[in-house]
Amino acid sequence: MTKIALVGLVVIGAGLVYASRQPQFAAMTASWKGKGQNDRQRGRDLAIPVVAAPATRADVPVYVIGVGSVKPMNTVTIQPQVSGRITKIGFQEGQDLKKGDLIATLDDALYKAQLDQAIGKKAQDDAQLTYAILEMERLQRLIGSSATTQQQLDNQVALVAQYKAQVQSDQAAIEAAQAQLDYTVIKAPIDGRTGIRNVDIGNIVSTGDTTGIVTLSQIRPITVLFSVPQQELAEVNAANAKQALAVDALGGDGKTVVASGKLTVVDNQVDATTGTVRLRAEFANDDLHLWPGAFVNARLLVDTKRGVLTVPSAAVQRGPAGTYVYIVQPDKTVKIQAVDVGMQDDQIAVIDKGVAEGDPVVTTGFARLQDGSQVRVSTPQEADPANIALPLNDNEPRGQRHGGNRNNGQNRQSQHGKSNGNGAGNGGGQPPAGGETGQQGGPQGGKPDANAPAPGAAPPADAAK
Repeated sequence: MTKIALVGLVVIGAGLVYASRQPQFAAMTASWKGKGQNDRQRGRDLAIPVVAAPATRADVPVYVIGVGSVKPMNTVTIQPQVSGRITKIGFQEGQDLKKGDLIATLDDALYKAQLDQAIGKKAQDDAQLTYAILEMERLQRLIGSSATTQQQLDNQVALVAQYKAQVQSDQAAIEAAQAQLDYTVIKAPIDGRTGIRNVDIGNIVSTGDTTGIVTLSQIRPITVLFSVPQQELAEVNAANAKQALAVDALGGDGKTVVASGKLTVVDNQVDATTGTVRLRAEFANDDLHLWPGAFVNARLLVDTKRGVLTVPSAAVQRGPAGTYVYIVQPDKTVKIQAVDVGMQDDQIAVIDKGVAEGDPVVTTGFARLQDGSQVRVSTPQEADPANIALPLNDNEPRGQRHGGNRNNGQNRQSQHGKSNGNGAGNGGGQPPAGGETGQQGGPQGGKPDANAPAPGAAPPADAAK
């Protein structure tokens, strides 16, 4: 029996040696090796491409956001103080004027005549006063003789007092007439810029005109009047009591700082209709970036959080269980981690609990992520937006991107720069409670390649050649 077994083993070994030299056996061996390599490559290809950034510590400013409008420091509608015909315009539209510069002159002939009349009246009364004083002094010398009586002297004294009062009245009339004459020369009461002229030379203007000749606005410096919710009043007052608060005027995108200034006034009452309180900030406006009447967002710095843990705002996801992030593990899988968000804007989120400094969190590529997903990580600097979340293999439909929907505006209150982390989500990732595992073009979607061999099938005959 032993000999028979040995003979059988020799025969089988010879058969294997013979078979290994045949082309069909070599092709099957190559197919098995190729299939193993393809499976490993497919595993790498199925890793979801994401962008990740580490959690870092930073100083985070705390802002209160208000909506307001630009107001001139002072605005004056230049109206005449006397009536008359305009004989001269002393400015150009849009010109910067200094206090005392000429605005316009009116026909002054009538007012000169009134002044001359007042001066003449005073001269007449001065002469009468002088004569009355001389007569009074003469009667005083004669009072001890029979040439005059005490009654005559008393009458003369009263007459002198009357003329003195008349002269004082004449002086007042002269000053009034002089003022009327001076009002025919209209000058700038403040430094400012002129607007569009409302009247031309030759027009008659009067004190009852409401439109005026021109409007003069002081725009250097300039102010912004804005409103904040009454809930922020206590924090604003507390911060303002320590130091003058910095205020930034933001551009139309809500991010670009147009000008920087200081808070000057907090109104003394809350508007019961809107539940807001008005604040005024002053800006130097040397570059004239702020213009009267323009609507702006005002950003009021009330505090700075020192050395807090932050992640990009896009990393924070929200689901039925609350806020969470995807943390990339050392084995290139992701883990869903619940977090407590202290405050958040459209750029960064302050994490109070749940993430450690240096933890890489996913910021882009949430569409197909779930707990334990294999990922291929790029840093924000390495990522090419054109290649993020493109189809991973030929079985996925082309042109489908797998990015989460960023909803940056939902987390930010309309008039408040802070958030307690309860706003709408930034991305389209899967919530901690679970959910669908794929979207169109994901690993579960897509049409298989018609030319691809079926799993486990032998390769074509020419594959071994």
